[in-house]
Amino acid sequence: MKVIIPVAGVGTRLRPHTLTQPKVLLNVAGHPMIYYIVDELIKKKIADSIIFITGYKAEDIEKYLNKTFKYKFDYVEQKEMLGLGHAVLCAKEKFDPIKNEDALIILGDTLFDVDLKDIVKSKYSAIGVKKVDDPKRFGVVETNKKGFITRFVEKPASPDVSPSNEAIVGIYLIKNSTLLFNSIEHIIKNKITTKGEYQITDAMEVMIHQNEKFVTYQVDGWLDCGKHETMLETNQYLLNKKKNKYSFKGSKINYPVFIGKDVTLENCIIGPNATINDGCFIKNSIIENSIVDVNSHIENSIIKDSLIGKHSKVIQKQNVLSLGEHSEV
Repeated sequence: MKVIIPVAGVGTRLRPHTLTQPKVLLNVAGHPMIYYIVDELIKKKIADSIIFITGYKAEDIEKYLNKTFKYKFDYVEQKEMLGLGHAVLCAKEKFDPIKNEDALIILGDTLFDVDLKDIVKSKYSAIGVKKVDDPKRFGVVETNKKGFITRFVEKPASPDVSPSNEAIVGIYLIKNSTLLFNSIEHIIKNKITTKGEYQITDAMEVMIHQNEKFVTYQVDGWLDCGKHETMLETNQYLLNKKKNKYSFKGSKINYPVFIGKDVTLENCIIGPNATINDGCFIKNSIIENSIVDVNSHIENSIIKDSLIGKHSKVIQKQNVLSLGEHSEV
């Protein structure tokens, strides 16, 4: 089993945070989001090989992964941002077409609370899905009475024209990787795009017409990290799964929280749903439902529903903030 993890995106919806670091290295509940995916793959010994498709700030991603995990990763650069299908095709050089190896594709900026071992047991190619209220934001699937997918649609124009409300959440088990790569090459050759990009959903639609069988796999624990609000929701979800306990004299901790190493708290209320990363100094402040990244300094402030970047300084503020690193307010 080879795992493909696309991490080339710029993450424009999370600016200013992604101006200085790649999206997958943004911190949620004490770790960069990519940590949770890779840690699960390695601990459960799911992958024979893990291939990262890199682009924006690739060196930062490689440096973090190589320092954090004792594992030999493969890296392939996506030189042009032409869509997810194009990104996956970049991994073709790492596959043996004669063996027609299985591929597990996991989007690097979305977290999941699922048993990946259960997914890879599938007899057929399997697509992770979850029912949503607004399917036009996602790729969706249509299935028949036997449970096989009959149609893929990338971002239907409206809920009324969507074939279903089962959204594709970013986990794809492909039992026929050779056919997948051939199908991506077909849509590129024939300039089949959705909103100007080559999408994996369009390639899988080609695969269906080549008699490849797809089934769905229900993913209830789908944790989106695509924008400010959903990052905080994911932070809250992950914190609730942790059992951390802390003691800071003169400060009150409202769980769940994560507090890193070398943190100083003076006369503070921290939490609930707050992540305070390593090296932060916080005095006379309340921090709730927020992520404060490393070496930040906060005094005399009430911070809620906020993302505070590395090495930032906040003095006497009562705002919802979204600060990139090295900011001062």
